[in-house]
Amino acid sequence: QPVRNATDGIAESYLALAAALRQQDANDFAAVLLRLSLDLRPDFTAARLMLADVLGGGKRPDLALGILAEVSASDPLAPVVDLRRAALQDRAGNTEEALRTLARLEAAAPDRPEPWALQGAILRTKHRYPEAVAAYDRAVTLLGQPTRANWPLFYERGIAEERSHQWSKAEADFQMALKLSPDEPLVLNYLGYSWTEQNRNLPEARRMIERAAAARPNDGAITDSLGWIALREGDTAGAVRDLEKAVELQPEDATINGHLGDAYWAAGRKLEALYQWRRALTLNPDPEDVPKLEAKLQDAQSVAQPKQAQTEAPTAEKAQ
Repeated sequence: QPVRNATDGIAESYLALAAALRQQDANDFAAVLLRLSLDLRPDFTAARLMLADVLGGGKRPDLALGILAEVSASDPLAPVVDLRRAALQDRAGNTEEALRTLARLEAAAPDRPEPWALQGAILRTKHRYPEAVAAYDRAVTLLGQPTRANWPLFYERGIAEERSHQWSKAEADFQMALKLSPDEPLVLNYLGYSWTEQNRNLPEARRMIERAAAARPNDGAITDSLGWIALREGDTAGAVRDLEKAVELQPEDATINGHLGDAYWAAGRKLEALYQWRRALTLNPDPEDVPKLEAKLQDAQSVAQPKQAQTEAPTAEKAQ
């Protein structure tokens, strides 16, 4: 709307400068300007939304929710505020409250895909994959003709489908995401890694992962994929090199530490492999990966025990 007076104009200037500072990751300075903007114009919902983003990104979802609580239900931006509120409620640990917020929004705006897409994202992060797929399905139905900007929706639905063991659907969604945006590193990496896990299309999987790594050379997950496909192709030295770098980039990732253990074992570095597998178990691994890591440790120990018995036997004979 047109600026009503000079005070509103100054408030909008503060907002514009805060947005520029956010692009430079100067969030503390941006927050100061946004508060000044709201001091001048308390009903400035755009400033409240941006301040909520700053506070929520700084791991203070409670403060961000307090900022949004002042927005009236009749505000033209109220649906956007409700979307942001639901995301913050989930981040604050109130997932069921977030889902109730989205249900109200879905009822009020039945033709909009955004609430369903956010519901799918929340359910996916809570490992409720079949429910997430159903929510994403509804979002895609309401979407109409997808554009380049919609690639994350198909990518995220693909993840939920892959995790709920619907691989053919997941593969189609990853391909659709790449059709919409061919150079997205996250999609290239996920599809390439999935093919590597299945031991399929390895040359194409390597090309995809290499493209992703070129775009994001300091991404630990993508570097892990490079090492993993090298191990699958028999390049043990290359696998160790890439996986050691991946662990340096993301030292607290259970999957990457487990993969490095596999590479060490293949390279004959048995003690280091055992260490990495044990470490992976302490890093909150995916529940499906826990029995695999435990089985590797048990098998490794069963291999080591006969050798230990052989070294101890001569000592026992000498004692006799």
